[in-house]
Amino acid sequence: MVADFDCHVAHGEAHVLETDGTVAGYIVTFAKQGAQFVENVALAPSFQGRGLGRQLLAFADDEARRQGFKRVFLYTNAKMTENLEFYLRLGYVETHRVHEDGFDRVYMTKELTDP
Repeated sequence: MVADFDCHVAHGEAHVLETDGTVAGYIVTFAKQGAQFVENVALAPSFQGRGLGRQLLAFADDEARRQGFKRVFLYTNAKMTENLEFYLRLGYVETHRVHEDGFDRVYMTKELTDP
C-alpha cells in the first residue's frame, strides 16, 4: 500500500467512523479532477455487514455535494469482486480498467442526484 495517511490526515481528507467508542472504519476522500475521489474505504471485519460501508460512501456523496460536485469516483482492485458488486449496487458504473502501480484496477463513477 502506498497511501500517505499522515498527509491525508493533515489535509482533513481522512475520516474515521466510530461505533460505541470503537473505530469501525474510515474513508479517505478529497476533490480531484472536478469531482469527489474516494481513495480508500475500509471497515474492521467485525463491523462489516451492518451498513457502515454505505454510510462511509454516503459521506463522500455529501462531501461532493457540499463542494458543488455532481460526481464521485473511485477505483478498486479487479480481484476484489465483492467490492465491484457492492459499488454497482450503490449506483456506481464501471468506466475503465487499467494496470497501474502493479495492480489491475477498475475505475468506477457515480453521478449524483440532488438529495
